[in-house]
Amino acid sequence: MRDEVDDLVEAWARERSDLDLDPVAVFSRISRLARHLDLARRAAFSAHAIESWEFDVLAALRRAGTPYELSPGRLLRETLVTSGTMTNRVDRLAVRGFVERSPDPEDRRGVIVRLTPEGKAAVDGAFEALLDAERALLADLPVRDQAKLAGLLRLLLSPFGTPPAG
Repeated sequence: MRDEVDDLVEAWARERSDLDLDPVAVFSRISRLARHLDLARRAAFSAHAIESWEFDVLAALRRAGTPYELSPGRLLRETLVTSGTMTNRVDRLAVRGFVERSPDPEDRRGVIVRLTPEGKAAVDGAFEALLDAERALLADLPVRDQAKLAGLLRLLLSPFGTPPAG
């Protein structure tokens, strides 16, 4: 089975036969798949009236488990954004009723950000829609190959550390 990347690699091979084009065959496909995944994520989140950045914050709180709360510092580490950006995001999520702030009982100067029932419903719905979309993207790949691909991608990502994802 051929795809557009095969055509791209073939054209480059014709023009630059002196180069090893194996990386192009891998990363051009990853890049195209990333575009499809991004569109699927946007559609899943949009169907639940949230943005990708909102999902990232809400998902970090949801993954924290009951009572679904984290310090702003922990949210920063989970979402890899700056302090100012996180403050703005928490403010906007609080206005929507998805999170609430409360004083940190262990630090008088600190606060805790907690997921509200509305926020939990929003992130759960969006996550289920995202999983449906991701299953559709993987539908033509047998389960054993999905596990193999996940392992290969883990190996490929290992030099970069393990930053959290939405």
